[in-house]
Amino acid sequence: MSSSVPPRRGVCLVLAAAPGGGKTSVSRALLGSEPGLALSVSATTRAPRPGEKEGVHYYFRSEAEFDAMVGREELLEHARFLGRSYGTPRAPVEAALSAGRDVLFDIEWQGHRQLKHRMACDVVGIFLLPPSMQELERRLRGRATDTEDEIRRRMAASREEMRHWDEFDHVLVNRDFEATVAEVRAILHAARTHRSRQPWLPGFVESLLA
Repeated sequence: MSSSVPPRRGVCLVLAAAPGGGKTSVSRALLGSEPGLALSVSATTRAPRPGEKEGVHYYFRSEAEFDAMVGREELLEHARFLGRSYGTPRAPVEAALSAGRDVLFDIEWQGHRQLKHRMACDVVGIFLLPPSMQELERRLRGRATDTEDEIRRRMAASREEMRHWDEFDHVLVNRDFEATVAEVRAILHAARTHRSRQPWLPGFVESLLA
């Protein structure tokens, strides 16, 4: 066997949480510490926030454009959340996995369920829980741009999101940020070595036993 790193199939790492649960911060830290991991860029019907760029943070689409993508089956998953649509374009994800690159998904439980249905062997799901609802509300109130009505909506959405914690492979309580990032990295590293993602292993073992 060549001394080069053997090929493997990439991992779909799904990181989900209630609004304010810390998944965006954890995702950024993970992407900064794992050069072999790239963020899946979603399509959305919500308006861009300050500093967000087309094709970098999201693909911003109208409701009609988004519905057309759904109709053409161009999305691996899609969902409505707080009155907006979100979805994952299929082609770039499938290309990355085939090339052995890992893809991080910052999506909600509906999207995770659809991904598991379509790509069960590729998906590793992690759900982040807040240490308490009081802490969750404190984090939400720390966002200067959110109104009282928006905070109420997000708290209600958080409760609904957390009802689906048991659909995920791994569940972490996000008490300490650095510890949570370390735990997520450990899960990713373990997933990379799963035998289903290393198609070269049977032949390698045969050579050892010959």
